[in-house]
Amino acid sequence: MSAFAATFKRELGLMWAGGGALAPLGYFLGATMLVPLAMGPERALLEAAGPPLVWIAAALAILATLERLFQADLEDGSLDQMLLSSAPLELLVLAKGAALWCVVALPLALAGAPAAIALQAPIERVPTIVASLALGGAAFIGVGLVGAAVTAGVRRGGVLIALIVLPFFAPPIIFGAAAASGEDVGAAISILAGCALGAAALGPIAAAAALRLQAE
Repeated sequence: MSAFAATFKRELGLMWAGGGALAPLGYFLGATMLVPLAMGPERALLEAAGPPLVWIAAALAILATLERLFQADLEDGSLDQMLLSSAPLELLVLAKGAALWCVVALPLALAGAPAAIALQAPIERVPTIVASLALGGAAFIGVGLVGAAVTAGVRRGGVLIALIVLPFFAPPIIFGAAAASGEDVGAAISILAGCALGAAALGPIAAAAALRLQAE
């Protein structure tokens, strides 16, 4: 656990120092805040289109952060140190994912509140939207760890990551948008939580296996 904590603190510091949260947060807010200007003031239209747009913007914002997640470790030798560590590589990968969730996914979830209000969502639905985005961010990152690990040795692998992970982004987007729309909220949140737990449990294992192949 000390290795997990050390890796988490290191990644958290590197991501904050590099302004890791600003670009995805700016993209998310820009995409969601400009939609009402483009679609017009019709409330019914915004209420219908708002939840899916919020979720698509969140998914693409997180996707944009994945390309360099393991590439930098492979280039500067940090991956070799992770492999030589006495701690399981899966635990260290989980620490990187947890740091990414804190720096990127959590601010995006909180930013979902003003975005939902701008898209005419009822005020009472805003906490559900924030909670569902936090769960969805965990699911996106868990899956994204695998795509980032598989493409760590590929220069400009952003398109390849998208091809790998976007099909797995579909279930969280579907059930997250359903929860944000107020349709079967309890069931949608439960399935979304299952997606997040499954991705958080299986993602680091698959990503660690891919990183071991990268290092050979």
